[in-house]
Amino acid sequence: MKFTKKEARKFILHHQNLYGQKINDKKGIIAFIKKIGCIQFDPLNIVGRNPDLVLQSRLIGYSPLILEELLYHDRKLVDGWDKNMSIYPVNDWHRFSVYRAGAKIWYEKRNPDAFKIIPEILKIIKTKGPVSSLELDFKNTVDWFWAPTTLARAALEAMFAYGELSIHHKTGTRKYYDLSARLLPGRIYSKKDDIPDNEDFFRWIVERRIGSVGLLSRKGGDAWLGIHGLKTTERMDTVKYLKQKKRLVEFEIEGSKDMFYARRSDLDNFKDDTAHNGEISRIIAPLDNLIWDRKLVSSLFGFDYTWEVYKPVKERKYGYYVLPVLYGDRFVARFEPGVDKKT
Repeated sequence: MKFTKKEARKFILHHQNLYGQKINDKKGIIAFIKKIGCIQFDPLNIVGRNPDLVLQSRLIGYSPLILEELLYHDRKLVDGWDKNMSIYPVNDWHRFSVYRAGAKIWYEKRNPDAFKIIPEILKIIKTKGPVSSLELDFKNTVDWFWAPTTLARAALEAMFAYGELSIHHKTGTRKYYDLSARLLPGRIYSKKDDIPDNEDFFRWIVERRIGSVGLLSRKGGDAWLGIHGLKTTERMDTVKYLKQKKRLVEFEIEGSKDMFYARRSDLDNFKDDTAHNGEISRIIAPLDNLIWDRKLVSSLFGFDYTWEVYKPVKERKYGYYVLPVLYGDRFVARFEPGVDKKT
């Protein structure tokens, strides 16, 4: 099949609920995240964290309290590793058991001292309930990923990474952890040791990751980051298999030498409903699924975007927290938000 650039833009935006469609409630949020697999989490909060900005561009009257309820009250969504730290449907939790199994080995090698105190921390949580690192007495400083931290925090983050703990709630950026066995539905938690073989997992995650954007080339790029063990050969072979099974549809896009792929189910949904008016302005989150593949965005939209928060000031072209502005099927501006703390 063949797409013009305009058709490809319209397909992706329709898939991302950014072409006139509106999400109206919690059920709509769950359906949207189920469709795209996950939304990335980043704790930086200028005028909202990344998942808040993703949802505010799609949901009228969005409030961060809605996402908080879905995560920590309704337990329909869960924090976990996917494309980096993400939020995804709780029903997908057991699928990532392969990640958690590898994390336990990796984290123990990284800091064996943190693992030595895990039995004691488990006793505390079983007795007292949810805790943050502040409630634990293991204050020794240890080297950790982003910066030195306390032994307590290192141990809690390791236990979260391999699935022993899940996030009970957050107060600001501070996480409170409880046993996953208490927080997750029994039917989900009981599958935690159901580790698929690599071939099955790759087929599931590749199809899911393509659906996270809508259209992807099978070549490398930022949209493919974070899939443990998936190298170029495995990715190519998996896409080929899914195409043969008619779960993926192959596309040419005008002006590109690459072949692109979409899930057949997403294409069918697009055919069913293409009448939306897309002439609406949206401010797009810095890690929105729409712009995971920056090369694709540059090619289809003629728009180059780099989130410059981690660049040295002298290397920034536009600013610290500049966000893209979408109007219809084109990016038309850049916007740097800020908060007037007095008002």
